[in-house]
Amino acid sequence: MQNTRLYSRLLRLDTYAFNFLRISIFIVMAWIGGLKAFQYEADGIVPFVANSPLMSFFYKNAGNKVFNEDQKLVSEYTLYKNPEGKVVKKNIDWQTENGTYVFSYGLGSMIVVIGILVLLGIWFPKIGALGGALTFLMSLVTLSFLITTPEVYVPNMGGDYPTPQFGFPYLSGAGRLVLKDIIMMAGGLVLFSDSLKKVTKPF
Repeated sequence: MQNTRLYSRLLRLDTYAFNFLRISIFIVMAWIGGLKAFQYEADGIVPFVANSPLMSFFYKNAGNKVFNEDQKLVSEYTLYKNPEGKVVKKNIDWQTENGTYVFSYGLGSMIVVIGILVLLGIWFPKIGALGGALTFLMSLVTLSFLITTPEVYVPNMGGDYPTPQFGFPYLSGAGRLVLKDIIMMAGGLVLFSDSLKKVTKPF
């Protein structure tokens, strides 16, 4: 009898695990999406958006090329980066004109909404299925940055010695952050499947 009860409880664990996954995704989405309302986070996503064929049209200056101090032709946005924790007015002015902040507000709102849809899947499977599908698709777009964004790989900056590890497959901090979205993609797919089972489950 005791073994039967234990087995029954273990079988119910998946329900708690799925709901914990929903809550986890909601926390990530709400937190990251909410941060898109702040200047430093909006500045940080510029390389991803500017180089993405799916998103670059949201920026006015995405395709602009200019010469830097070393007379190398580079993307214009690279000259107007605000490092995290530092604010430079001319950079903010350029980003404002570029549409960086307006786009970031919209993207952040969309991410928060997806997170809420996922969370509501605890009580409303149809809404949860939509949230899971959107999480999967959003993660797919994010992972495409591994192909389109040069900043996701360690650059060859030179130095006292030759740089032994640069380019593919040596992920930079930005690249390591993007790669983690493959877990979010899998989570979205799992929750989509779980919600769909509940929707189609015969009564």
